[in-house]
Amino acid sequence: MAVADQLAANVNWRAFARATELKQRILFALGALIVYRLGTFIPLPGIDGEAMAAIFRQQAGGIMGMFNMFAGGALERMSIFALGILPYISAAIIMQLMTAVSPTLEQLKKEGETGRRTINQYTRYLTVALSAFQAYGLSVGLESMSGPAGSAVVDPGWFFRASTVITIVGGTLFLMWLGEQITARGIGNGISLIIFTGIIATLPSALFSTFELGRTGALSPLFIIFLVVMLVALITFVVFMERGQRRVLVQYPKQQRGNRMVGGETSHLPLKLNSSGVIPAIFASSILLMPSTLASFTAGGGGPEWLAVVSTLLGRGAPLFILLYAGLIIFFAFFYTSIVFNPQDTADNLKKHGGFIPGYRPGQRTADYLDYLLTRLTTVGALYLAAVCVLPEILISQYAVPFYFGGTSVLIVVSVTMDTVAQIQSHLIAHQYEGLIKKAKLRGRRA
Repeated sequence: MAVADQLAANVNWRAFARATELKQRILFALGALIVYRLGTFIPLPGIDGEAMAAIFRQQAGGIMGMFNMFAGGALERMSIFALGILPYISAAIIMQLMTAVSPTLEQLKKEGETGRRTINQYTRYLTVALSAFQAYGLSVGLESMSGPAGSAVVDPGWFFRASTVITIVGGTLFLMWLGEQITARGIGNGISLIIFTGIIATLPSALFSTFELGRTGALSPLFIIFLVVMLVALITFVVFMERGQRRVLVQYPKQQRGNRMVGGETSHLPLKLNSSGVIPAIFASSILLMPSTLASFTAGGGGPEWLAVVSTLLGRGAPLFILLYAGLIIFFAFFYTSIVFNPQDTADNLKKHGGFIPGYRPGQRTADYLDYLLTRLTTVGALYLAAVCVLPEILISQYAVPFYFGGTSVLIVVSVTMDTVAQIQSHLIAHQYEGLIKKAKLRGRRA
C-alpha cells in the first residue's frame, strides 16, 4: 500500500513538473498575494502609528480583533487595506439573500452567464457603498479614539475624513479586483485566498505569543502540548466533516430516439453536511461582539450604563456569550442553508429533465424528501459548527490562547486549503488528458 501511494505521488509530481500553465497560475497567485501583504503595511495618512497600536491592544478582544484577523493585521496598523475584502463579502452575502426574496434578482439568477454578470456588477456597486459607509464610520471613530500614547489622529477634521474614505475605498476595490484576477488567472478562489493569507500571516505572532506565555509560566508546557494536539485533532475533524456529504441516487429513464435507446443513466445529487460554510460563525460572532466594541469606544465618553452591563454579560467566555453564540450559529446555519438550497427548485429541475429519485414520485414528493434529508444534515452540520467554534472560545477566554486559534479561522483555513488542492488536482488531471489526446492525434497522423 505504501509503495502504491509513493508511486502515485511520483506520478503526480512528474505531472506537476510538466504542467507549465499550472505553475504559471500558481506563481501569479503567489505574486498577487505578496502585493496584498505589502499593502497591509502602507499606513493611512494622518494616523499616529504608536498611539493606534496602543489603542488597538485595549480593544483587540472585540469585533475589531476578528476584523483584524480577516484583514491580516491591516486594521491594527490602520493601513490602506484596513477593511480588507470584508465589504465585498458582505455585499455578496446581501445579494445572495436578496436573490431569494426579490423576483427580479431571482429571474436574473436563472438567466445563466448573462444574469450572473449583472448580479456581479450589482455586487460591486454595493461594495463601493458599503466600504464608503464603513470607511466614514471608521474615520469618525478614529478621531474620537485616544490612549496612553495620545490621539490616534494627528490632525482630525473633514480633510482627514475625506482622505481616509477615498483611500480605504480604493484599497477595498483594489483587493476586489485582485481577487478576481487570482480567480481568473491564478489558482483557487481569489477572495478566499486573500482572507486565507491574512489569517496565515498572523500565525507567527500567535505562535510567539503562545510560547512566550509558556516561557513566563502563564501556560504550562503540558498545556501547550495539549493545545497543539487539540489543534491537530480539530483540523482533522473539520476536514472529515467538510468532506462529508449525502449522495442521493438519481435515475433517468430510457428514451427511444430513432432506432436506438438512450438514457437509463444514474447519477448522484450531493448534499453537503455543512452547506452554509463559515458564514454562520461570522454572523454570530459579529453580532455578539458588537456590544463590547461599542462599550470600548464610549468608555472614555460616558456611554450608557446599560451598554456596559450588556458588554459585561456578553464578554468572551461568559456563560451567556457561549450559549447565545452556539444558538446563533445553529440559527444562521439553518437560515443560510435554506437560502442557498431550495428543495422545490431542485425537484422541479429533476422533473424537467426526466430525473427521479427511486421510491419517490417526481414533484412535491421529491421536494419533501429532499427537505427531510437537508434538515437532518443541517442539524448535524449546525451542531458541528457550534462545537468547533465554541470550544476554542472557551480556551481563548480561560487560558488567553491567541485569537488565531478561533474556530472561525480554522474553518476558513481548512476550507480554502481543501478547495485550492482540489483545483490543483483538477488542473493536473486535465493536463494528463490533454497529453493523452495529443499522443493519440500524433499516432493517428503517423498511421
